[in-house]
Amino acid sequence: MKRLAKLLPPLALVGALALLPVTTSSVAAADADTYRELETFMSVFERVRANYVDKVDDHTLIKGAIDGMLNALDPHSSYAEASDFTQLKTTTDGNYGGLGLSVSTEDGTVKVIAPTEDTPADRAGIKAGDYITHIDGKFIYGYTLDEAVEQMRGAPGTSVKLTIVRPGRDAPFDVALVRERIELKPVKWKVQDRVGIININGFSAQTGAMTREALLGIDKAVGGRPLGYIIDLRSNPGGLLDQAIEVSDAFLEQGEIVSERGRDPRDIDRFYAKPGDMAHGLPVIVLVDAGSASASEIVAGALQDHRRALVMGERSFGKGSVQTVLQTGPQSALRLTTARYYTPSGRSVQAGGIDPDIPVPQLSDEDYKKRPRLREADLRRHIISQSGVKDDVLESDSATDPRFTATAAQLEKRGIKDFQLDYAIKTLTRLSGPAPAKTRVAAR
Repeated sequence: MKRLAKLLPPLALVGALALLPVTTSSVAAADADTYRELETFMSVFERVRANYVDKVDDHTLIKGAIDGMLNALDPHSSYAEASDFTQLKTTTDGNYGGLGLSVSTEDGTVKVIAPTEDTPADRAGIKAGDYITHIDGKFIYGYTLDEAVEQMRGAPGTSVKLTIVRPGRDAPFDVALVRERIELKPVKWKVQDRVGIININGFSAQTGAMTREALLGIDKAVGGRPLGYIIDLRSNPGGLLDQAIEVSDAFLEQGEIVSERGRDPRDIDRFYAKPGDMAHGLPVIVLVDAGSASASEIVAGALQDHRRALVMGERSFGKGSVQTVLQTGPQSALRLTTARYYTPSGRSVQAGGIDPDIPVPQLSDEDYKKRPRLREADLRRHIISQSGVKDDVLESDSATDPRFTATAAQLEKRGIKDFQLDYAIKTLTRLSGPAPAKTRVAAR
């Protein structure tokens, strides 16, 4: 778009489009409507260019027009240039200077989707559902998502102060953080009570390979006799589709993992598992929460549909759309939603998420019941799910469940720092029957 604007004067651009061949009357009518809209756009462009109180360069106006066009779509489509383009690349590559937060915007405010484990934001106690109102004392209401993220990112070692509003708390509070080089270690593992725990924090370029390494490491640590595996996908915002497929494939012997369906109903891409279950058919539990999105939901949905794993925790985020990144220049790219993805049984998780087989609240979090969880269905202009939006069974029913009445303080006295993980380990142990003496292996 940028190069085209340089080659053709604005009105010549409309004239050039009018020279395109037309094959049918219906197409001609549609094109005529389009040309009229383009003429209106160019008329506004020329008037702003000639009469605005301050001179504005063409690039600024065209970039604003592109942003406005994409803002009319879903919240995941965007156009990135210069620093924003660098940010897009570093996020995909899995390292950047910042705080380790996944955020969204809601009615002009910045809301936390989830902190990334073992990052400054996570260690400072920032939680999903928190609102960020000020950055270094500057009120950020009305900032775009890119503007807010740019304020939070910066050189490692520099400090930043966030003002947090947390639902359930009487007053805002400040959190001081020091930026770090966020080199995401997408996969960590440990063994507890002969259960292999694979913690996947993101789906960057090495996630699939590191998951396979984790399975081999767990087998070696317990002499080839683990009771089963827990895949911890909580607060995992997703990432690369091919890595979600690789992770799912490590636990499946055969069958479809996920399908992508674009605008044309005939445009379907299906992805399948290759023979070889690296978990040897042993029991698997997948932990998810409201921060588990996108690629995380592909993994959870695939293993759930194939009855290869029990999904435990709370309903996931519900991002069931696929974004394609199209580089439009040396320092620019279009991130466009091009398809929905579907689980093997044909479910779209868009806006509805993955429902756990066993709902388990995070009782270790003292603010759990007070804190609302942000999901895809809460985002303005989100794509509507073709299968509808589900009610959150966990949040409505867990209060009366006699298994889930302990307080965070009571759990801490019992030495339980992570109730969901503890519940998953005990469940998997029961599924596996009596076990030999307990062993613990340090985390990797």
